[in-house]
Amino acid sequence: MKRIYYAIIPMALVIMLNSCATVYKCGEAKPAKQPITWGKRLKTVVSERDKLCKDLALKQNENAGLRNDLVNQKNNNKDLTDQYNNLTNLYKTLQDKHNSLINENLSQTDKLSKALSEKSEELDAKEKLLSDRLKKLDEMKHVIARQDSITNRLNTILRNALLGFNSDELSVEIKNGKVYVSMSDKLLFQSGSSAVETKGKEALKVLADVLDKNTDIDILVEGHTDNVPIRTSVYKDNWDLSVARATSIVRILTADYKITPTRLTASGKGEFFPKADNETSEGRARNRRTEIILSPKLDELMKLLNV
Repeated sequence: MKRIYYAIIPMALVIMLNSCATVYKCGEAKPAKQPITWGKRLKTVVSERDKLCKDLALKQNENAGLRNDLVNQKNNNKDLTDQYNNLTNLYKTLQDKHNSLINENLSQTDKLSKALSEKSEELDAKEKLLSDRLKKLDEMKHVIARQDSITNRLNTILRNALLGFNSDELSVEIKNGKVYVSMSDKLLFQSGSSAVETKGKEALKVLADVLDKNTDIDILVEGHTDNVPIRTSVYKDNWDLSVARATSIVRILTADYKITPTRLTASGKGEFFPKADNETSEGRARNRRTEIILSPKLDELMKLLNV
């Protein structure tokens, strides 16, 4: 308001002066000499008018500068407004991306949490399964150790009980966790016969006494021959003979020495599982044998395996 006030006063004075006397106007060249008609009062007024014209020129210049500043401020304001709008749009874009990432992160977190929970449950199940298997394995080791102990004890008992027989007639050894009592052909049978000889029955009686005191032992009787063919009115071949010999021993153990039949199995192998080379007489003699294979009952172990 002050700027407008200062601008209006000089204009009013100019109008008033122009109406009173003929003088030069603001902006016109000043006369070299003042006219004679000018009185003292007029001269004073003209001098004041000159000062006001000068002030007017300054104010006009100042107004021009202010107008330029206003234009610049408007331009700056427009630039700042554009920058603000751009930043606002960028902020909105970034905010949308941020929200999208937050949602995606939450979704991924939920998925990972669910997967972790499932894996944890799966791991717990596997740990329980492993614990159960380790427990079962320990139980099996205990059973096997006990069976090995039984086998070793049985081997010792049989060796001591059968000391009265020669090594070429009878042998006792442990193989694959079982006790093998191998009786030669000359101890048990005549050539080509399945009838057990007296000395063979004595050996079977000693064996039966031990087996009768150890009821947790299964008994497999296997008959073996050499590879010399045999064909008689009774036996078609060595296989037939080996089965008959194994069956004869089973009958003696059950009928004469009261071994429970369910503990016994008879099997004939013929010439197909030799212990020695059939090319020599000594080898063939070793192959003509009956093996009584003794093994601890596996019922407890089979129960563990089937659980």
